[in-house]
Amino acid sequence: MRDDLTVERACADDTAAFVALRGLTRENAIPEARLTSLGITADSWAADMRAGHLIGFTAHRSGRLLGYCFGHTATGEVVVLALLPEAEGQGIGRALLDRVVAALAGRGHRQLFLGCSADPAVRSHGFYRHLGWRPTGAIDAHGDEVLALALPAGLQPDPG
Repeated sequence: MRDDLTVERACADDTAAFVALRGLTRENAIPEARLTSLGITADSWAADMRAGHLIGFTAHRSGRLLGYCFGHTATGEVVVLALLPEAEGQGIGRALLDRVVAALAGRGHRQLFLGCSADPAVRSHGFYRHLGWRPTGAIDAHGDEVLALALPAGLQPDPG
């Protein structure tokens, strides 16, 4: 990661930018209209953040949003990790995911889960497995494979 990269706690006032970025990812891009059809809008996202249901972190370089990762505080699900294509391969996704994992661990979760493509040709397939996430044998409502991560007992909560 370059020195001018910042990773910080996500702000509910920035959810319109999160929705826009979600449609710009290289794989599994979801445009705003599709998110809206799923009940995900900038307003609903912000409300979930303000209510404490979602915790997230963002990555910026020179003030530009490059990506984000969010987890659901009650369930321990990592609900989204999204990066602009230009931010791939720089350790940014891992840094964001690590922050969310630590934050969810700090909320008492000992196992986390997420939905991921079962197709080995998709980048996320190898990314999560490389980081220790393992298939559960379940498929989620979107047709994605459910992966789980058992957290070590000594994992320190993220202060952010």
